Parts: sequence; C-alpha cells; structure tokens
Amino acid sequence: MAFKNEGDQKAYWKDNLSILFTLLAIWFVVSFGAGIIFVDALNQIEFFGFKLGFWFAQQGSIYVFVALIFVYMKKMNTLDKKYGVDEE
Repeated sequence: MAFKNEGDQKAYWKDNLSILFTLLAIWFVVSFGAGIIFVDALNQIEFFGFKLGFWFAQQGSIYVFVALIFVYMKKMNTLDKKYGVDEE
C-alpha cells in the first residue's frame, strides 16, 4: 500500500478528512439536534408508540451511528480504489 507520489498522499488524506467530517456532522445533527434541540417538536410525533424525540435520544442516534460506520467503510473502499491503495 504505497502512494505513487506525495501529492496523491495529501489528496487522499484531504478526501478522507472530508468524508470523516461530513459523517460526523450528520451524526451530530441526528444525536444532538434530534435528541436535544428539536426534542419538543419531535415529541409531537409518535414512533412505535414512543415520542420521536425520546426515541432519537435513546436509540435513533445509535442506529444512525452504526449505519454511518457502513457508509464510511463503503466510501473508504471507493477512495482506496481511486488512489490505488486498496487491498486486493
């Protein structure tokens, strides 16, 4: 797993950080936004018998986090192939 040149290595790291910060921002919005900031508005909606704001605070953000792990894995595999550092 070696990069062709230093420019590719820097571009790879930049793309990696971009993916990481985007996914962390999504998780922050779901966990903090839906679980704390917008909880009163979301509690007007019921989801499987629970108030939606409560559900996001207790379980929804965890489900989103697990889904984001798989999204990150897929994006990183694509990024690895783009820069020729995939594990084949």
